Amino acid sequence: MFLSLKGVLRVEQGWIASQPPYEAFSEAVMVTYDPEVIALEDLIAIHLHTHASTSNHSMRSKYRSAVYWFDAEEETMIKAIIDNLQSQFDKPVITEVLPFVSFKPSLPSYRNYYYSNPDKPFCIVYIHPKLQLLKTRFTHLVCDSGVDNLYR
Repeated sequence: MFLSLKGVLRVEQGWIASQPPYEAFSEAVMVTYDPEVIALEDLIAIHLHTHASTSNHSMRSKYRSAVYWFDAEEETMIKAIIDNLQSQFDKPVITEVLPFVSFKPSLPSYRNYYYSNPDKPFCIVYIHPKLQLLKTRFTHLVCDSGVDNLYR
């Protein structure tokens, strides 16, 4: 998703932990971006719209819905952004706003899975619809070489 966006410089896949009761590692990405090109609000909106941000399903410990902050100013900004975006959803957004504590990258064999496996069932069922959403709802944020090169 995020690699297809203007202003995104790097995306690291891995596992993230916060403070108790969220100290268990959860699958995550860390996005490095240029705020002069893409706004934090846009990144959070894409995050909320491309995963189950309103569903408190049984796998939430492994797939936590969260945005992490590095300082108190960021925490306040992220909470305000999520509050503003709530009107775009029919159900309450359950995405947590948590302090960053630790990150460990995924094993190389799991990184950028979509690039080497676009026709696998997981990619067809879960990734293709997200890329289509990105292409239709967030067109203005997609790089020229973005989604069309990823989406089949």
